[in-house]
Amino acid sequence: MNGILPLWKQKGMTSHDCVFKIRKLLKTKKVGHTGTLDPEVEGVLPICIGQATKIVPFLTETQKTYVAELKLGTATETEDAHGKVFEEKTVTDFPTADRINEVLTSFVGKITQVPPMYSAVKVNGKKLYEYARANQVVERPTRQIEIFSISNVSVHEDRQSITFQVVCSKGTYIRTLCVDIGKKLGYPAHMAHLVRTKVGSFSRKESLSLLEVEEAVKKGTPESLLIPLSKGLDHLDYLQVDEKTAEKVRNGQKLLKPDKIMKEPFVIMHNQDFLAIYQTHPEKPGEIKPVRVFNG
Repeated sequence: MNGILPLWKQKGMTSHDCVFKIRKLLKTKKVGHTGTLDPEVEGVLPICIGQATKIVPFLTETQKTYVAELKLGTATETEDAHGKVFEEKTVTDFPTADRINEVLTSFVGKITQVPPMYSAVKVNGKKLYEYARANQVVERPTRQIEIFSISNVSVHEDRQSITFQVVCSKGTYIRTLCVDIGKKLGYPAHMAHLVRTKVGSFSRKESLSLLEVEEAVKKGTPESLLIPLSKGLDHLDYLQVDEKTAEKVRNGQKLLKPDKIMKEPFVIMHNQDFLAIYQTHPEKPGEIKPVRVFNG
């Protein structure tokens, strides 16, 4: 079995739980997910199976779309609704729609984030949440992420919250984004709810529940659920080659760099067959080398 299973991860499960369950259902070890979702977050989690596991790093790099609810007035240690409240401020002047839109727009572009203490980011070989649980203070590394778009979906003044949709790069902490938006609005804040609605080309509409996967397995038709790995690469550039070159690619050989300038890495194809992913050779700029070669 080779392909991508667009899974809708339910609340209460880790991404690893999903991989473990799919391995058991499909009776295969070659299964990998494409970006961790916290247990309390539901949403799109593409699962790569068989040959598709080779593209996990490339699918992980794609843009993600989330719908988040931000609650004003309280800040928590974990930056979400499950942490201990450490700061409160009564929302006496709920921001206007214009002010909310102005603040949200200010986050579009490349910005710097400080990851939350309750996260899996490592410092000196130890995860930040391990320091947090031990009440140890440690300097957190900053990271640059990109917000491609962000928009106000709805406002709930009665519960002092704002729901927004954001399209962002890999590595973005939506919890931290909620906190930072709250600060600009003049209040402590935390993320009250989060759903991931899209990963690359995979959306909520085509995603399947574990129950649907189980039913397909019982019917003996699990292969029908898989989407070709090509859809996980449609954000990359493509280079079509002839049969002679295709044979070299299948054997993992280096090639002369093409005249056509493409964004790297890029996919090499022969007709409709996806053969490999290539990039410029690090030591020989006039050549390209394979990063991944697909066996059929």
